[in-house]
Amino acid sequence: MTQSPQQSRIALVTGASRRIGIGAAICKALAAQGLDIAFTYWHPYDQQMDWGADENAPDLLTAELQAMGVRCMAISADLSQADTPARLLDQVEEQLGSVSVLVNNAAYSVSGDYQQLDAQSLDAHYAVNIRGAFLVSVEFARRFKAGRGGRIINMTSGQSLGPMSGELAYAATKGAVEAFTLSLAGGVAKLGITVNAVDPGATDTGWMTPEIKAAIAQSMPSGRVGLPEDAARLVAFLASEEAEWITGEIIHSRGGAGWA
Repeated sequence: MTQSPQQSRIALVTGASRRIGIGAAICKALAAQGLDIAFTYWHPYDQQMDWGADENAPDLLTAELQAMGVRCMAISADLSQADTPARLLDQVEEQLGSVSVLVNNAAYSVSGDYQQLDAQSLDAHYAVNIRGAFLVSVEFARRFKAGRGGRIINMTSGQSLGPMSGELAYAATKGAVEAFTLSLAGGVAKLGITVNAVDPGATDTGWMTPEIKAAIAQSMPSGRVGLPEDAARLVAFLASEEAEWITGEIIHSRGGAGWA
């Protein structure tokens, strides 16, 4: 049975454009806990990437989540625009109610080392990965009134563990997300909001060639690469009541990569 707005918690997950992505897996993991779900997608970005846009994903994911007994809405949102965060939360509040869990999963990522780095690439990464995520987070915190149970969960990529020389702009912006996570956590703890970041390691969301997948799996203690569901289970735990004492943490859930 679908929960009423008074009974349910509401999660906003950004960047759930593709059915095989981490964002979609997070939506399903949170819905399995009974949370109503709002998620964003932005096809123009996916259309520029090698994997292309999963055009039917928003409708299909919405139907799947509704079949799980929760309310759901999909929102096409360009997080590179400065006014998107406030408008996004307005839409969710109008249709579902006040958000209690925010997952900043959307990201802009284009490869480039020191030879390719330029102002345009930096600005594009900054607009989504820093400004977009940060403004959604603070807008969420300003509106939060529950007194406890608020959750902000950011996605990062382990920039503090080693160099990403071929992805300078992406690595720099995600490093900023880690710094923001710690400092925001200290500022909003009194509101009953926890803030954490998850580094899921190398995750197969469709970008891995068979050769890349085999090479990564061979280097892993478990003999396999990460799956979207691995990240989603951790995010769902951090969103739960049981994770109330965890805040300001960068959690590296990488299947043992880095010590094997």
